[in-house]
Amino acid sequence: MQPRFTRLPAWFFRRGHLLNPHRFATAPEPALRAELERLTRATPFLIDTLRAARAMGLPDCWLVSGAVYNRVWNALTGRPARHGIKDIDLFYFDPDTSWEAEDRMIARAARVFAPDPPVELRNQARVHLWYEDHFGQSYAPLGSSREGIDRFACKTHAVGLQLTADDRLEIYAPFGLGDIFSLRVTPNPLLDNRATHERKAARQKRLWPELEIVPWP
Repeated sequence: MQPRFTRLPAWFFRRGHLLNPHRFATAPEPALRAELERLTRATPFLIDTLRAARAMGLPDCWLVSGAVYNRVWNALTGRPARHGIKDIDLFYFDPDTSWEAEDRMIARAARVFAPDPPVELRNQARVHLWYEDHFGQSYAPLGSSREGIDRFACKTHAVGLQLTADDRLEIYAPFGLGDIFSLRVTPNPLLDNRATHERKAARQKRLWPELEIVPWP
């Protein structure tokens, strides 16, 4: 028999009450996506960044990482929307892998995006060129920004947002949104990213003590 799902009432999210986050483990994915979209559109620093990225016409551009899932955690735990958010990460994919091309795009972005929180813009087509020097292991070239999201050290963190020309919000979450809404940080063993998972999890546990940290397998 298939489990019956009941969408959580909107007042639960709006008031930021933390009741029993484990209930989200069985919530339907469409309900979680709808709530993430509602939160995104109601949060100026997120929706304004998405609109600016769309206006720039960045290829295969996604707003990713902490600005997305941290916003959900803050809503669930009743904290201010900006709590724990240091910056906003944007992925894009440009086949021109020269440093000069990316630097020109970063300089252009600095004139477009609001300075607070700062926007970090990175061409995912170039990651394999610097990854080994930075992290000490090889990294196969990516074919898209989505592939970069797939390789995040934590499945929980693998989520991206994109605003389309007709104002639809695209949500890319290859592992679903259940972990985010359950306040659970789950590792992604696709790559040997134990150190990154543990470092990020430790910082996030300090900022959101309610989090459940799943150990690296």
